[in-house]
Amino acid sequence: MDYVGLVLKCRGRGSQMARKNPFANLMDDDSQTPGAAEHISDRTLNYTAKGASKSMLGALAEIGVHAEKLLAGQAVVEINPALIDISFVSDRLLEEEGQDYALLRDGIRDRGQDTPILVRPHPKSSGRYMVVFGHRRLRVARELGRNVRAVVKELADIDHVISQGQENSARSNLSFIEKALYARNLIALRLDDGNGNDIVRRALGVDPTTLSTMLGVASLPQDFLEAIGPAKKIGRERWVALRKLLDNPANLQLAIAFSTSDEFTALDSSDDRFLTLLQKVQSSNSRRSKPKSAPRKRAWSPSDQRVAAELVSDDRRFNLAIKASSADARAFGDFLIDRLDELYENFRQEMNATENGA
Repeated sequence: MDYVGLVLKCRGRGSQMARKNPFANLMDDDSQTPGAAEHISDRTLNYTAKGASKSMLGALAEIGVHAEKLLAGQAVVEINPALIDISFVSDRLLEEEGQDYALLRDGIRDRGQDTPILVRPHPKSSGRYMVVFGHRRLRVARELGRNVRAVVKELADIDHVISQGQENSARSNLSFIEKALYARNLIALRLDDGNGNDIVRRALGVDPTTLSTMLGVASLPQDFLEAIGPAKKIGRERWVALRKLLDNPANLQLAIAFSTSDEFTALDSSDDRFLTLLQKVQSSNSRRSKPKSAPRKRAWSPSDQRVAAELVSDDRRFNLAIKASSADARAFGDFLIDRLDELYENFRQEMNATENGA
């Protein structure tokens, strides 16, 4: 085995690699007792978690201990970042270096990398590795010119994507649209020879309805979504609102055109790009959806009362209905039709005269 670039650092049970379950505090006071991270007390469930909330807390608790179990008791090694490739399924959109990333980089530079990343031996390239989770820590190590601390674990593709999804779902810096695209990409891989929905639900801890919503948003054009970016502060509701607006082909065409404009690309923040685009589409949609004026109704009858006319008009239509107790209705209608050319010519002359100030 080639040990170039690897320094083995085995750590005991009480080492810094053991990580506290980030979801333990979501439970109750019993979470301070041993083993509380892996269960939810009856009192907590009765008070705060019912129905969907109960399922969500259970999923989060499972996710919280998943990465801990993956890393617990494993050997930590230092690997040259040049030997590590990114995951075969992307879970992030390219983004500007925000404050969170700067804090991560500064912390690793000043104090070192406390938490190892998880990698697997590369399934196709001997001597190389593939990241399961910890892409940002790997990126920091590359920028700082340091080896990255990692746990190396043999994983099948399905276990890889489930571990990657569960770990990232437990982190606040993965946005809704990034999770939605991750779900779409997983299904496209068809790792289980089926539609992949079960794998996605296990990886992200979502129910079928939420998954359907995510896939609906992720069905928007890839270039368009990449132009917006990760939009870290934009949650599901506003993405769904945009998706519904873009069901209208005219709105989608407008949004795609605007996403390539100088005004849009000049915006530094992904959140600002999303909000500006949403406002643009909403404004245009509101103008197109402006309600028509109410129809105007009028009635006419000559002095002899032998016929009567009902007139209904709006901005685009004028309907005339003639009624009579004898054959006068049809005769009068034919009389009008025969003289429409003459009447219209008279109308145009009067309109021209009015426009010319005569």
